Amino acid sequence: MLSNTSKYAIRAMIYLALNADKENKIGIKKISGDLKIPSPFLAKILQILAKHKLLSSTKGPNGGFGLGRDPKKITLYEIVTVIDGGDIFDKCLISLRSCNEENIPCPLHHMYEPLRLEIKKLFQQQDIGNLANDIKSQNHILAL
Repeated sequence: MLSNTSKYAIRAMIYLALNADKENKIGIKKISGDLKIPSPFLAKILQILAKHKLLSSTKGPNGGFGLGRDPKKITLYEIVTVIDGGDIFDKCLISLRSCNEENIPCPLHHMYEPLRLEIKKLFQQQDIGNLANDIKSQNHILAL
C-alpha cells in the first residue's frame, strides 16, 4: 500500500528520533548501513524531508541529519504526503480521480472508502515520537 520510498522515509525518521539529537547529527552512511537502505536512494529521501523542514541537515565533516522538530509533532500522514502526495488517502483505489459520491464512484468505492478514511485517520494520529517510544520499549527492530 505504501511505496518503498515512504516506508524508508518513515523508518529513517524513527531511526533519527531514536538516535540523533540537536548536537549530534547522523551521517547518511551510518543511517543507510543501519537500516539497510541504499545510500543514494536514502540521500534523496532525506533531502526531500529536509526541504520540507521535517529534518535538519548540516554539511561538513561532522554533518548529518537530525529531526527538524519535536518527533511528537511529526505524523505519518505528513511524511507520506511529503514523499508520495495525498493520493493514497484521497484517490480511488482503481482510478486516477478522487473517489467520492459526486463523481461516478468506482466499483470498490463503498467498500474501500471506510477503510481509506480509517487509514487516513490512523496516519494523522500516529507520530514519530510515539512510534520511536514503542520501538524502544518493546525492543522492536527497525532494520530488515
